[in-house]
Amino acid sequence: MRIKRIQVLHWLMAIIFIAAWIIGFYSGNFLSYEADGSFKGDVIKLHKNIATTLIFLIVIRIFWRYTHPVPKLPDTMSPLMQKLAHLGHLALYFMLLALPITGCLFSWSAGHPAPVLYLFEIPRMVQANPELLAIVKPLHIYLSWAAGLLLIGHVLAALKHHFIDRDHVLKSMISSDK
Repeated sequence: MRIKRIQVLHWLMAIIFIAAWIIGFYSGNFLSYEADGSFKGDVIKLHKNIATTLIFLIVIRIFWRYTHPVPKLPDTMSPLMQKLAHLGHLALYFMLLALPITGCLFSWSAGHPAPVLYLFEIPRMVQANPELLAIVKPLHIYLSWAAGLLLIGHVLAALKHHFIDRDHVLKSMISSDK
């Protein structure tokens, strides 16, 4: 079984996105700050350090898509389903850009850094700004819910291809063999 680079990138981004989403959901909904704010703050730092990597990976992914043709969809898919698949992928690309960007804006406008893998920080594009925070915080949260729903739809579509349509779509993302 041979794995292609794009498959590695796909699954790496999927794991990072899911981990960042779960950690963000957990910290936003189930944690309250302790007296010194440490535990929730540590979990949010973890969320940021993981999620910011998506900015770099989606740029690589977009470059890859620009330089490599889109894989052919099965002929058994109707033109409408092919169009919906294309729009769904564009929406995922948008979310993979929009979420970390709004997350950085959220962090910066709240007066915090946007760290990457505990190695460095993305340079601040804005200073602490309560007016901007009032916009980007809910935007980031709403986008995260929409992205979660898109991800669920993406997984369900892949499972439909595998179990109902019995075509090669899911297998093509696991190995280069169909």
